[in-house]
Amino acid sequence: MRISEASRASGASPRSLRHYEDEGLIVPGRRGNGFRDYCQSTVDRVLVVRSLLESGLPVRLIREVLPRLTDGSEAGDAVVVDAAFLHEVRSYRDRLAARVAALGDQQAALDAYLREAVRRTGS
Repeated sequence: MRISEASRASGASPRSLRHYEDEGLIVPGRRGNGFRDYCQSTVDRVLVVRSLLESGLPVRLIREVLPRLTDGSEAGDAVVVDAAFLHEVRSYRDRLAARVAALGDQQAALDAYLREAVRRTGS
């Protein structure tokens, strides 16, 4: 698919798609005329990239961890990573877990509010 179609399918702007390519996060194919050609697996990878970026993981870490998340690598595959990288990923994971917990607390508070509001109004 062309970049405009990939943009619609992924929710990422064409500019973002070009940026992800420049950063080495995606590798779209090329047509004979030089235009980018996006397949569904590239669009799926864009969705993962966007999710990771939205949750705060820096591009340099995404670049390193993305193949393990999208290429079907098994946990037992031999990968050499340094302690600093693992520390950064763990720190990110811990921050994400804290955000999930905070969102759960907010959801519970809203649920309690709605239950009380319905009880008071009878609707």
